[in-house]
Amino acid sequence: MNRRDYLLRKVVIALITLAVVVTLDFLLFRVLPGDPVRAVIGRNVRISKESQDALRAQFGLDKPVFPDQFFATLGQWAKGNLGISWSLRRPVSDILTTKLGNTLLLVTLGQTFSIALGIALGLFAGWKRKTAVDVGSLTFSLVTWAIPTFWLGIILLAAGSTWLGLPTGGTVQPENIGKPLWEVWPDVAVHLVLPTLTFTVVYLGEYMLIMRSSVLEVLSEDYILTAKAKGLSHWQVLRRHALKNAMLPIVTLVALNLGFTVAGAIYIETVFSYDGLGKLFQEALDKQDFPLLQGAFLLLAVAVIGANLLADIIYTYLDPRVKAT
Repeated sequence: MNRRDYLLRKVVIALITLAVVVTLDFLLFRVLPGDPVRAVIGRNVRISKESQDALRAQFGLDKPVFPDQFFATLGQWAKGNLGISWSLRRPVSDILTTKLGNTLLLVTLGQTFSIALGIALGLFAGWKRKTAVDVGSLTFSLVTWAIPTFWLGIILLAAGSTWLGLPTGGTVQPENIGKPLWEVWPDVAVHLVLPTLTFTVVYLGEYMLIMRSSVLEVLSEDYILTAKAKGLSHWQVLRRHALKNAMLPIVTLVALNLGFTVAGAIYIETVFSYDGLGKLFQEALDKQDFPLLQGAFLLLAVAVIGANLLADIIYTYLDPRVKAT
């Protein structure tokens, strides 16, 4: 199988996966217990039955879930319209766009630091196998991998605000809200320190463990012995032969982690009151805001499917054997 056929097959699989996800996206939030109309207007707000029925008709909830609501929602999504948020009364696409930038900034910084440090420390630990460095790195990675995200966030929040005077929540100080990013970037950077540190530590251990294990496997291959016999230094062996071949599991892990990354972002954004997609997702879930939940879930699902497709493409460049399978 050549590269074009391999990638074509992956694209078809991604489209099928997307179709399944879209169906689940519609059904998943409609099996939640409770009345979404009551959740939107508030638990303690008294409103007549006629008014509730009028809201239910306005939201389209008076029609059967299948086929009326289902095909109406699919037709709406096909036109690029994610609907109107029931609780915020604004287009879902506009709400997601305003929150996406903050989450992307946090996730990109956290993932970049965790991947770079995880690869470097995992490579070093594998190279120094069965030494004190290896044991220390292995212990550190296991501990950080096992730490609950919200617990670490609370500890760092208390320590950072008490000892370093770092902000305890939000993305900027109140007086800087609404100002252009280039004018308030020092304030944004200070507010990102603790969430990014939490994000980095939570995912660092996983990348270290996988990289160490992959490096140990690669270093036991015959071509590594051949490279050493040719007189290459340890650094040349690691850089030219071990690192590239040990990267395949990391590429897979990065793609798979994208979904878990968003789950971790929900905890982190909640602990630090960070104004991003994760916090928005939690608030929409509390209010059973179906259009907003569906839009956020669809955005995350497309991101995960896209990341996996990108990983498949990268495989063909890292390991030519992949396209032959």
